Amino acid sequence: MEAKKRGREGRWRVRWWALGLLAPVVWAVVRPAFDDWSAWPGLLVGGVVYAAFLTRRRREEARAVGTEPGRVPELERRIAENGELPEDPAERQAMVRLIRRREEKLRRNRWWALPTLGLLFFGLPFLWFAAGNVPTGLGMLGSGVAFMGWMIWFNRRFVRRMAAVRRRIEGVGGYA
Repeated sequence: MEAKKRGREGRWRVRWWALGLLAPVVWAVVRPAFDDWSAWPGLLVGGVVYAAFLTRRRREEARAVGTEPGRVPELERRIAENGELPEDPAERQAMVRLIRRREEKLRRNRWWALPTLGLLFFGLPFLWFAAGNVPTGLGMLGSGVAFMGWMIWFNRRFVRRMAAVRRRIEGVGGYA
């Protein structure tokens, strides 16, 4: 039963090329709302750049935590879902190292990331207001408030889950 479950997870594991194809598809749905279809080269380049960024990030994190690049999304999923701990002690250690790496990145980037996003989400609508396009400004302001609220909520929830999983692993295996 467990092997069958792992087989299903492996089949649906996110691949870099799937994310690279998903980015232009999502952008192709959003872009025509603001412009015509003349932006397809940008969609293609954006998808390739996004896929390359994700692949590089996954490889760096796998190297830093001591696991394979294909295992990083599985560890992230387990952390995000506050799910089961890995059976393998080496994988538990990799999960703890991944959590510590993420916590350090969050601490290091906290001072500039949130203000920059606030400036982006709340500053751009005011440029639209200044240009005289009130409906677009209101739409962007509403989207910015919603997205910023969601982002803060999601970040806090993820930080709590990372800490809880790290405490559970360190309590079970003592990988301090």
